[in-house]
Parts: sequence; C-alpha cells; structure tokens
Amino acid sequence: MNDPALNQRLAEVARVAVELEKKTGCPARAMVAQWALESHWGAKPAGHANYFGIKKAARHTLACTVMTREVIDGKSVMQPLAFADYASLADSCADYAWLMTHGAPYRAAWTQYQRDFDVGAFVGRVAAVYATDPHYRELAVAIANQPNVRGAVQAVRQEYA
Repeated sequence: MNDPALNQRLAEVARVAVELEKKTGCPARAMVAQWALESHWGAKPAGHANYFGIKKAARHTLACTVMTREVIDGKSVMQPLAFADYASLADSCADYAWLMTHGAPYRAAWTQYQRDFDVGAFVGRVAAVYATDPHYRELAVAIANQPNVRGAVQAVRQEYA
C-alpha cells in the first residue's frame, strides 16, 4: 500500500493488537481484520474511537448514536443505533479482545480457536455472528489473510522477539 496515512494506522493497530494478543490470546490478525472492515482501515471510527462497531452494552461508560447500515430480512436499511465509545484506539482494541475472549456470542469460536489456533477459521466463525452483512465473513477472512495485514503483525512480533 502506498498510502502513508493508511500504513501508519495499520502499523499502530498492529502494535496494539500484538500487545493484546500476548495478554489475552485474542489473535492480532483477527483484530486487525475487523478493525479494517469496521472503521474503513482506521479512517472512520464510530463516535470518537469505536474502531470495531461494538454496540453499547452495560459495561460501557461512553456511548454515541450512529446511523449504521444493517441487513434485515435481506434488505439493507439505515438505523440509528447506540454504540460504545472509547477514549483511544487502545481502549477500543482492549474491549474487542475482551468481547472475543469473554463474550457469549463468540464463546464457541473462541473455544475452537484455543484448540486449533486457526486464525482464518476464527475470523470466519466470529464474522458469521458479528455482522448482518451476508458478505462480512468472506471480507473479514480475506483481510486477515492479506499480505499487508500479515506483514504488519509479523513486523511487530519480530520487534518483540
């Protein structure tokens, strides 16, 4: 990618994702893939800093209302929905890691990932539940496997080695 701003955002989220992977086990490539999809490669977070499109839950102290596209009964509709908001990219990523490793909708995906450590399969299982867009799963898996995503994550891992 020849966009310096995008490359900088990708490097920043890869650094946070690898640090969280070491702490929580949540795969960095999965985090980067959903960050890319949900925030247009970090350019358009919901609210101040929701890079994952995480809807507001009782655990959230900050929130915002965002018009979002949902697919309902096969039709694309715009809806105003309450989303969590965060003070920073790191806070947004930490909540994503918590959701993947503790959230009830992702329990089966997380349990299977802990058995096989197949990042692509994990991304696919999570994506099948995460979004209403019928193409979300294939997009998330493709992004997780892109050379730029793999390279950004690997570069950070090598720094820590």
